[in-house]
Amino acid sequence: MSDTPAPDAAIPPTASPEVEFISLSHLNPSTELNPVPTRGIDLRFFRRYVQALEDAGYDYTLLPYGSSSADSFVVASAVGQLTERIRPIVALRPNTTFPTVGAQKLATLDQLTEGRAVVHLISGGNDAEQARQGDYLPKDRRYARTSEYIDILRRSWTEPAPFSHDGEFYRFDDFGPGFAPYDGPIPISIGGQSDEAFAVGGAKADIFSFWGEPLDDLRGEIDRVHGLARAAGRTTLPRIWVTFRPIIARTDELAWRKAQDYVTRIAEIHKQRGQGVPQNVGSQRALAFAARSELYDRALWTRTAAVTNAAGASTALVGAPETVAAAILDYVDHGASLVSIRGYDTLADAEDYGRHILPLVRQELAHRAATGRRGTLQAEHPGNYDPAYARYATAARS
Repeated sequence: MSDTPAPDAAIPPTASPEVEFISLSHLNPSTELNPVPTRGIDLRFFRRYVQALEDAGYDYTLLPYGSSSADSFVVASAVGQLTERIRPIVALRPNTTFPTVGAQKLATLDQLTEGRAVVHLISGGNDAEQARQGDYLPKDRRYARTSEYIDILRRSWTEPAPFSHDGEFYRFDDFGPGFAPYDGPIPISIGGQSDEAFAVGGAKADIFSFWGEPLDDLRGEIDRVHGLARAAGRTTLPRIWVTFRPIIARTDELAWRKAQDYVTRIAEIHKQRGQGVPQNVGSQRALAFAARSELYDRALWTRTAAVTNAAGASTALVGAPETVAAAILDYVDHGASLVSIRGYDTLADAEDYGRHILPLVRQELAHRAATGRRGTLQAEHPGNYDPAYARYATAARS
């Protein structure tokens, strides 16, 4: 543990002056706590969920992609028409959509939403999942394909005349001019923890995404990707996106009781599914952190990663809303400007975060903008920097 910041302490030089919030859109009431066997869309639930995100003040929503999931482009278009403000993030695997077609589809979405489209490129971290849709490219070459894909996307959006391309992965003649986005190129996000991911993200991504990690480890990763961006000659560095699974209740003690109930239920479900060694470096890192310790920094809990075999973003922030908001601000202080928070009780959690967490974080950033100093939230809600917090965690588990 480290010292908590003093009230009205100076803002760290690494701090982002802004933060925007991301959620994940869900198509039906099935959750990790209460899984419902379905491959369908519950339209009434989906409409309610998306409206809840809009009402709660989220800035973005991620439309995930998998070989057996709904199509992310179609769902993103629906989100765009059901909302006025939220920006849909299309998760896109380069192996599933030819880049000129991807550029056309994204630009169409951007036009329909008047400039709200974002794309998150997934290079692919699991050989079996990639093979389900005919992709047998070795993992170490997938990011090279993503790099080429990014170049073609941007040229497709900006070239004023037809152009041809003859690369390692894609070839075409006299494409374009492509269908244009609403008002300039669409932001491109990538993530991953491999060396290849950092190389491509640092050189070319507008946004680089991480799962929730201990603060010092994440700061090192941010420095790494920004260093690669500078080495590539960039003056505008990638924005940093970090993802958590908050578990909140009225007090820290009650939040820990809730967290232990959640993890018991989640562990049983994942035990039934079986677990293998994950191929992707992000999951391997998450499991290594979990093996080292269950608690980090103010409120980061890794047991949720351990019991799920780090299947996707799985590290939690546990505590009262003030504690979790203070923990999010710790990551903002380390450079994150995009924070994804999604829960285990999907709709109820999204509403609770909008009611109790987003306003606290935004209030603190408004205070900083007005005064040039930190407010008192982080100092007054120390979480794991106070020994009582760790006792709540231990008591809840016993």
